[in-house]
Amino acid sequence: MMTVPGIGPIIASAMVAAIGNGAAFAKGRDFAAWLGLVPKQMSTGDRTISAHHQRGNRYLRTMIMQGARVILLRPANWAKHSFGPWLTAAAQRLHHNVLATALANKLARIAWTVLMQARSYEARVN
Repeated sequence: MMTVPGIGPIIASAMVAAIGNGAAFAKGRDFAAWLGLVPKQMSTGDRTISAHHQRGNRYLRTMIMQGARVILLRPANWAKHSFGPWLTAAAQRLHHNVLATALANKLARIAWTVLMQARSYEARVN
């Protein structure tokens, strides 16, 4: 799991301690939602209400957010991790805190996939 950008030994061990092999979640989106990296949506009739309720493991969520902020500090390395075009476009339109949360969501989903498939992260660099 430490091959994923922004994830080191502390985050990897905290993730394994929190979710084991990750089988409790059907997909990476469920894991990110459990961490509280996405807003909770409730809808009634024709209106959608978004409420950001923090769930899951607070320590793990904080550490993944820190990893995302570290990646954001080095824009020259974004393309190396295959976040280049997406992250550059998102940085143009999003507030830096929203951008950090979106990147943390992406990192959590990637880390869950790496954990479930027992593989290393391979960046898709064009």
